[in-house]
Amino acid sequence: MRIPLFSWLFLIPFYYFSLSINIFLVSGQCPGDQKSLLLQLKNSLAFDPAASKKLVKWKNGSDYCSWEGVSCKNGCVSNLDLSSEAISGGLDNSSSLFGLKSIENLNLAYNNFNYTQIPSEFKQLTRLSNLNLSNAGFAGQVPIEISHLTRLVTLDLSTFYFPGTPSLNLENPKLNVLLANFSELVELYLDGVNISAQGTEWCQAISSLPKLRVLSLSTCNLSGPIDSSLLKLQSLSVIRIDNNNLSTKVPEFFSNFTNLTSLRMVNSGLHGAFPKKIFQVPTLQTIDLSDNAQLQGSLPEFPKNGSLRSLVLNGANFSGQLLPNSIGNLKFLSRIDIANCNFTGSIPRSMEDLTQLVYLDCSGNKFNSSVPSFSMAKKLTLINLSHNQLTGQINSSHWENLTNLVNLNLRHNLLDGTIPSSLFSLPMLQYLYLSNNHFSGQLPEFANNSVLDTLDLSSNKLEWSIPRSILNIRGLKILLLYSNNFTGYFLLNDIQQLRNLSNLDLSFNSLSINYNDTNSYHSSFPKITTLKLASGKLRRIPGFLRNQSTLSTLDLSLNQIHGEIPNWIWKLSSLSQLNLSCNSLVTLEGPLLELPPFLSIVDLHSNQLKGQIPMLPKLATYLDYSRNNFSSSIPADTGDFLNYTVFFSLASNKLNGSIPKSMCKGPYLQVLDLSNNSLSGPIPQCLTTISNKGLCGPPSLQKCSDTNMSPNAAPKGRDKASKVEFDWQSIYTGVGYGVGGGVVILLMVWEEGRNWLEDSIDKILLVILPMMGYSYRTRGEWDYDEEDEDSEEESTYIMQDYSGDEIDSEDRVFRGPYCVFCSKLDISRKRAIHNPNCTCSFSPPITSFSSSSYSFSP
Repeated sequence: MRIPLFSWLFLIPFYYFSLSINIFLVSGQCPGDQKSLLLQLKNSLAFDPAASKKLVKWKNGSDYCSWEGVSCKNGCVSNLDLSSEAISGGLDNSSSLFGLKSIENLNLAYNNFNYTQIPSEFKQLTRLSNLNLSNAGFAGQVPIEISHLTRLVTLDLSTFYFPGTPSLNLENPKLNVLLANFSELVELYLDGVNISAQGTEWCQAISSLPKLRVLSLSTCNLSGPIDSSLLKLQSLSVIRIDNNNLSTKVPEFFSNFTNLTSLRMVNSGLHGAFPKKIFQVPTLQTIDLSDNAQLQGSLPEFPKNGSLRSLVLNGANFSGQLLPNSIGNLKFLSRIDIANCNFTGSIPRSMEDLTQLVYLDCSGNKFNSSVPSFSMAKKLTLINLSHNQLTGQINSSHWENLTNLVNLNLRHNLLDGTIPSSLFSLPMLQYLYLSNNHFSGQLPEFANNSVLDTLDLSSNKLEWSIPRSILNIRGLKILLLYSNNFTGYFLLNDIQQLRNLSNLDLSFNSLSINYNDTNSYHSSFPKITTLKLASGKLRRIPGFLRNQSTLSTLDLSLNQIHGEIPNWIWKLSSLSQLNLSCNSLVTLEGPLLELPPFLSIVDLHSNQLKGQIPMLPKLATYLDYSRNNFSSSIPADTGDFLNYTVFFSLASNKLNGSIPKSMCKGPYLQVLDLSNNSLSGPIPQCLTTISNKGLCGPPSLQKCSDTNMSPNAAPKGRDKASKVEFDWQSIYTGVGYGVGGGVVILLMVWEEGRNWLEDSIDKILLVILPMMGYSYRTRGEWDYDEEDEDSEEESTYIMQDYSGDEIDSEDRVFRGPYCVFCSKLDISRKRAIHNPNCTCSFSPPITSFSSSSYSFSP
């Protein structure tokens, strides 16, 4: 039956009336005035308007459902996102937030509620399906009322916990009580929440969540073992339990999670063998087992077209294992990090087929093949193959297609040949590390458009001059060329073109470094933090340094600098390490009233400095003023400046007077060398209690005439009464008692004592030398290929009579200035590592801060 047109027109007003009634009824279902509640919330919250992008725009008179961070359903607020709003307080149980009872999704993440407790009134928001309070600055106990939110699908209470700050705790109620009613929960994030639960307890609590797909419990103070009750969670896709002290094996039943896509167990105290089957889960895309030093295992044969995209094993122990050639089957791999895993053998050539690679780190292993070509992986941004045993040359064709490469690290290998020019033409390359290899030949020219930030070519065999095109790299910040064979002149004034340069090391080449003070404006030089020009034939301290307020480390040792140390050098406010040793400096420009506040290492040894001992820095850890002409007495308050000092040497000067008793105040002092001076008087009591049987002369118990006693006649045991009252493992004084009474303290004449002395010195050097940038090998690590040397070397000081050829032949063992501070007679090595007439030779060491008075291996 047809309805006439005029009938439709008559009914239209009734439809409009009915619709408006329905809308009114629906909006009337919203509890409270939604706009009013939102404005009340804004007014009660403390937030920074300058940082806010949402709250600051909420204004009366506009549609609240269109406000930033607000979404509505039928006029009721359903979604509220106030994350990253710089909120610092104003949320408690009286907040109008809890009147918005229609909210389904609430996000307050990344604010700072100043360690207040989570309000218990969250229980009012029973329609919530997604609650995100992560990194919002809450602390204290998680309220039991959260468990009333039975519709939750996602719960995120994760937080960044910093030791010493209040933590967010889940101890009363415990985890099982909180989760008991969350039958719909799919994603659970409690990272950083202090749960403090044993393996069975937390595993069984989690297993009550039948729909759980994402489990993230990093840094929760969880313990092991991992309980099999987790097998109930057949939907589990993501497992993240980093930074816990599980102290357990990884259960093989993890391979039964057929939906597993991500497994992260970083730094969790894992041990035992990792089950190979887990690697072969078909859905697995990400696995990260890094920083589990006790975790052992090997990689399986990977099937073709596996899903794995990220393989991170950094720091796990895969000692002696080979990388399987089948790793090339993982066509989706974008990240490989197997650093410090002790893999051996060759890097599989099949890795050249991994076209999706973005990040590759195979450093710190024992790979001994040549460097593969990754030219097909055009997305690569980082390649780190450092600290291996890779050999051969690096071909130019290997790098030409890597136009996205940002970081290339091949240092500490056995690579040789020339450095291909294609490396310096890569348009995105910012960090290039090729140090500690055997690269030789001339350094290629640098492209004008190079964006290099860091260039480290140190400790190679590069020759000829440094290309002037290196000055075209305008963004260069770190330039390390030390320990090569570069020749020619280098004018320091030229570094004015490198406006961003902060670290320059040209030490130990055959360069003639010069500085012209007349043609430079000091203000035009870059702000340098580290400058090392050791063994550079430099004749003067560069004047531009006087304006270098950021200079932290200065090494001008082993040069030809004459005259005085300028006063302005002590006014460099950031200076922490100063090495002017092995020059011809005579005086210190006075007056010296104040030292840089952070100065901790001062090395002035082997100069011709005279007069009084310079002022000591208050934070000094290493002080070497030996082999000069200082002729004063040791100030009585010297020990007051040794609060942090580990090494202090005034040896081979012309000092007189007595040893101050204040020397006993150095709590960390391990080496004190006052030998070869004209000191007199008694030795402070604290210096005589290290080991009575190792002392000679008064006031110790042993006469100096006993020093000729043979080792066989020595006592077999130590005096039970002897002890170390201070943690000074070795003290070398060589002082006199009365007129001409030269005495050597700490003279070990029996086998046990000699071994104790050797061990003590090794311990000292292992502490001191890394502070100076050195590496040191203990006597147990020395090579034993020296047994065939002439027996006369047992009684001679080998460094005293070395010819140039002999020095070259021993370069692996002795590199750098051959200066020592202690006696190390080791008959088993046929080496007397001490020269009482020590002078500074000019053979380059392998490290940078290198003119200290040691002889050591690289």
